[in-house]
Amino acid sequence: MAKNVGRSAVAIRITYFVSHPIQYQAPLLRRIAAEEGVDLRVVFEKRPADQGFFDTGFKRPVEWDVPLTEGYEHTFLADTDPISEIKGADVLWLHGWGSPIMRKVLTQACRPGVPVLMRGENCDLAMPDGKGPRGWLKRRYIAWVLKRCHAFLAIGMVNKNYYLRRGISPDRIFPMPYAIDNENFTAKAKEVASQRLNLKAEFDIAPEQKVVLFVGKFMPRKRPDFLVRAMNRVDWLGVKPALVFVGSGELEKELRVMAPDAVFLGFQNQSALPAFYDMADVMVVPSEREPWGLVVNEAMACGTAVIASDQVGCAVDLIDDACGRIFPSGDVSALADALVICLENSEQMGMAAETTIRQWGFEADIEGLKQAIDYVKSGDDTKS
Repeated sequence: MAKNVGRSAVAIRITYFVSHPIQYQAPLLRRIAAEEGVDLRVVFEKRPADQGFFDTGFKRPVEWDVPLTEGYEHTFLADTDPISEIKGADVLWLHGWGSPIMRKVLTQACRPGVPVLMRGENCDLAMPDGKGPRGWLKRRYIAWVLKRCHAFLAIGMVNKNYYLRRGISPDRIFPMPYAIDNENFTAKAKEVASQRLNLKAEFDIAPEQKVVLFVGKFMPRKRPDFLVRAMNRVDWLGVKPALVFVGSGELEKELRVMAPDAVFLGFQNQSALPAFYDMADVMVVPSEREPWGLVVNEAMACGTAVIASDQVGCAVDLIDDACGRIFPSGDVSALADALVICLENSEQMGMAAETTIRQWGFEADIEGLKQAIDYVKSGDDTKS
């Protein structure tokens, strides 16, 4: 168990409270911990199970094949005391505010005067306040939370707008983009590129056949069925593109009936994904009410064109006509048109996607985090 002792008296002491070890965040936390002048300590609310966990979206046990807690100082809530963690920090960084421990930290942080940075996935479309008494209570609670935060780390434009609409001053919001380990995904995709035809042959996909990819949970909000309908809407000339599903979930039986010719690869772990992104000509995210959509980052890092609905949070930040298309959620014809355009231009769009995502990485995250820390430590963080 990690102990809250021996923290630097010179470096800025950041204590990060987060629900559990997250596969996307682990490499970022390692990078932050390696920064000169930074003493990072992570407090996880929940300890990961030895044999993974049951993911209700995938409808199966999941155990990530990447290191989740290596390379940075960390502990678990059961092994420490939140108050001592707060007192040992110069700055607190919280991921979200939905759990009891986050509420306790927000309450206790006011007493020793430790500034709080908030980062989360909140957006109005995916997480509306609601109406009636419940909506009123939720707005009261959110106002209470925001009042206790000194600065905000926006993962993208939709998230930034969430704070602005609730009266947060723009100078208290700093960009900390939702990013993945771009270099790792790009390198692995290039490593397996020479095996692309072999991989296609393994799944009975012809060498010249284009590939449309879906990666994620087979659940209603993700709308994998919508992609099938759009594929069937197009009067394909020549060889029809192969439709490949990576993932699992409650809609799998329905999808297999709707798309009997599609390839279903089941859940695939992080280390396997680059090969499937590389095999694809376009990756589609037809989701509704999607706060972000990190599979878009992954696909772009692997040089794959992307299509997303306008209800996918990352779309406005990452996707333009050079690297893919954004279509109105619920518009089957628009998605079908986007598929035709992107498949015709997949090579150029894929290269543009890889170029675009390079600017949306961990370096930008660290820069935004440092700016926020400088702001709250300067004493200019009057809450409004």
